[in-house]
This record gives sequence, structure tokens and C-alpha cells, in this order.
Amino acid sequence: MRVLFTPSGTGLGHVGRCIPIAKRLEKNGAQTLFSTYREGLKYVKQEGFQAVEAPDIGVQVKPDGSIDFRLTTVDPGPFLTVYTIMKQVDAEIDFMQAFKPDVVVSDSRASSLVAAKLLDIPRICILNQFQVFIPRRNRFLKLARIADATTLTLVGKVWADVKQVLIPDFPPPYTLSTRNLHIPKAYHKKTRFIGPIIPVSPDELPDKQQLRKKLGLSADKPVIFAPISGPAKERAYFTGLLRQILGNFPDDYQIVMSLGYPTASTEPVNGENLIIHGWIPNRFEYLKACDIVISRGGHGTLSQSICYGKPTILVPTPSHTEQLNNAKKAVELGASELILQKDLNKDVLLTAVRKLLKPAFQQKTNQLKKELCACNGLETAAKIISEAANL
Repeated sequence: MRVLFTPSGTGLGHVGRCIPIAKRLEKNGAQTLFSTYREGLKYVKQEGFQAVEAPDIGVQVKPDGSIDFRLTTVDPGPFLTVYTIMKQVDAEIDFMQAFKPDVVVSDSRASSLVAAKLLDIPRICILNQFQVFIPRRNRFLKLARIADATTLTLVGKVWADVKQVLIPDFPPPYTLSTRNLHIPKAYHKKTRFIGPIIPVSPDELPDKQQLRKKLGLSADKPVIFAPISGPAKERAYFTGLLRQILGNFPDDYQIVMSLGYPTASTEPVNGENLIIHGWIPNRFEYLKACDIVISRGGHGTLSQSICYGKPTILVPTPSHTEQLNNAKKAVELGASELILQKDLNKDVLLTAVRKLLKPAFQQKTNQLKKELCACNGLETAAKIISEAANL
């Protein structure tokens, strides 16, 4: 069986949930190839997979990490963006004709699905955002509504023209990405909620105190884990701001921060109570050892935190509608506190930390863990992909 994975290479989230599926399939004898770009390409290669570089589609980013919608409409601009998408389709056709996959697995990339359809190759789509939203600002509100309607019609048809659409999220009414899905009824039969893709289950790891001893963490102080991910340009401002705030936190807490660079050294830089890693390969050990997680509103980190029973403080990227929607749902579930980046300072963050450490909040997240995390998204995805390839 030959499987071509084509995840979005923007940030590490899409690639990060395809890698464990690929490992599971390879364990069962499959051959895999990745087609991606940017940060995702570096991560895939570091994990030892064969990979080819697809043309990149980028967006412009402001200094604070927010998406610059005005500049993005100019550079790359609508015409160049369409041209780049066509280049992606053309490149994917070349990759597929050379690799000859039995199934193509796209994670949030439409171009590879178009190419696979043209070559009559079975297609599986993984996504947690069915509709692409343009940020809702008053000056762009009319354009945003038109664009949302257009993408729901055109891109939605591409997503749904597959064997199955796999959503690595909790089933309704607990779906974190529910505000980002808006799936038309005609596509419901092909859509399946498989649960989050968790590469390492909490039950596979030692208990919390054993892990703290192994990792050199405090046995009695609350531990805060801040794994920062997302595109490099978007997270640069945020990591700088967060380092400054956390570096001035009271010494009642121990804080571990990952800057999210897969090719960086894993050797930490230790402060009095703040430990900074360029990259943490054993992030799930830290996730189980900590008491609180601070992150953006990315779907992967958020769903993993819930499955590990950890409350989260979420600071979505400004103008990033998907992250904000994820964060709002997590707050509704009682798993998170939401802080807008413009409001982030030491006092606001410290107040949120103290709230999440209260027994009632900790009990709520543990209850959610028991209720929502019985399903195995990793095994389900591997099984469905194998079945599609063998038809």
C-alpha cells in the first residue's frame, strides 16, 4: 500500500497530526510520501519521512503576528494566488504520477484533492475547518461575507468530493471547531468525527510525579507549560511578549516554554523559574507533568490538552478567526480561559493562572477528559485510509 500525505505546511499542526498516522501505517507495511512546504516540510524531514516540496501559498503578517488582510490582497494577490494554486495542482500531478499512490490523504489542502481526482485516485480529507473565514473587520465586512459564501460553495465541494472527510475532533455537542465547520447537509454522510489524533496516550506515560522527577521539574510548585506553535512570523511577536511576562512571574511557579522550532537545539535555557526550549521532542511528557497549558487557539494543542485533563489559557493570534472560535468553544466547555492578545499582561495572565489552579477548574477538565477522550482518532484514521487504499 502506498499513501501520499499532503498536509498544509503552514505551522506544524496539520503535519503534526499526519505524522503519527503515517507512522502507524508504515508499521503495518505501508510506503508513505509527504508533499508539503514551509515549516511543515522541515518537520516531516526531521521525523525521517520521504518528502517533496510543493509550491507555497503565503499570507502577509503584521509585526504583532496578526494576518494583514490588506497586504495579503496585494501580495500575493488574488490572481497570483490562483496561479500558485494551479502550480500546486500541477506539481501534485507530477508527484502522484511518480509515486503512484493507492490513496491520497489531504490535510486542509484542496489542490492535492483536485490533482487526485483528475488522476482518479481515492481521496481522504482530514480537516477541522470546512469554511475559510476572512477576518471580520468593518472595512472588509462585505468582502468577507462574499468570500465566505464563495469558499463554502467552491472549496466545500472539493473537500466533500472524497471517500470520507475525517474531522479529528470531539463529536457534537462538544466539537471544538464547531463554529468553523458549517458543513452543508448534502455532505454529512461523508463526514465522520473520529476524535483527536493523540500520538501518545496519557496512559502510556508514567504518573505525574515520576515524570516531574525525570524532567527535573519541581515536585511541589505548579508547573505551567507553554508550547508555542504556528507559522514562524505569527509566533515571533507572541513568544517575545510571553517570555517577558513569564520571566517576571512570582517564583511560586515553574514554567516550561517551547518556542516551536523543530530544527533548534533541545538544550534548555534555564532562568530562575522559566525554562526555555527551542524544541521539545517529548512534549507529551511535559503535557502530563504540568498543571496548566498556555497556548494559541490551535486545534491540535487544545484537543491534546483536553485529552490530558489540562486546563488551558488561550491567546489566539489576532485576526485569526479559526483560533478565536476554537477558544470560545473551549471556554463554553469549561476547559479554558480566553485572553485577547491586546489585553495580555502580567496581572491578567497571573489572575487566569490562579483561577485555573482552583480545584473546581481542575476537576472540570478531568471530567471532560473522562467523558470525551475514549475514542481513538489515530487508529480510526489509519483504518479508514487503509480501507480506501485497498478498495
